[in-house]
Amino acid sequence: MRRALLAITGLAAGTTALVVLKGGPGAGPATAGDVPAAQAPVAPGGTPAPDGVTAAPSASAKAPASASASAKASPSAKPDRKPASRGGDRTSTAPAAPRTTTKAPKPTTRTVTGPTVTYASTGSGPKEHQVRVQITLSGNRIVDVRGLDLPVGGQPGRLADDVQARYSGSSGEVVEKQSANVNTVSGATYTSTAYKQSLQGALDKA
Repeated sequence: MRRALLAITGLAAGTTALVVLKGGPGAGPATAGDVPAAQAPVAPGGTPAPDGVTAAPSASAKAPASASASAKASPSAKPDRKPASRGGDRTSTAPAAPRTTTKAPKPTTRTVTGPTVTYASTGSGPKEHQVRVQITLSGNRIVDVRGLDLPVGGQPGRLADDVQARYSGSSGEVVEKQSANVNTVSGATYTSTAYKQSLQGALDKA
């Protein structure tokens, strides 16, 4: 009986010493079992955080709620409209100069008469005859030719008609060649030669 009492007394003393060592100054950190369940840290979302881990606040918790509210409440920014200035700020555009169309001047038409040329003829009747040639020019181009003072009637008249038919007019050989270098009419050599001499004189004057 005495041994049992001594054993109980020793056990109680050992337990008391152990409690004193744990609760006294310098005691080690409390283990997870020493922390009350009500004081255990809780992670966001309701799940208790593991030992030694401090729960960080969520990003949504950091953002101030007033930012979204103010963004909704503030009206959309509108660009400043400045009234159009008057007076000196106006820019005037000078009217375009009217287009001027320069037309090429129409070629002037002029008439030039050559000298009178006297020539001899064969056959009956007068032996001497005269001819003058008149040309009409448009610019520098011959457009018409006429023989003046040519003999009329008889053989000299017929020869003169042949020369006129070959050389004169707006479609004659002179207008075609634009010169006095034309062919001699067969059988009317003197008349043709006199005609060409007067024609050349008119061209020289033109």
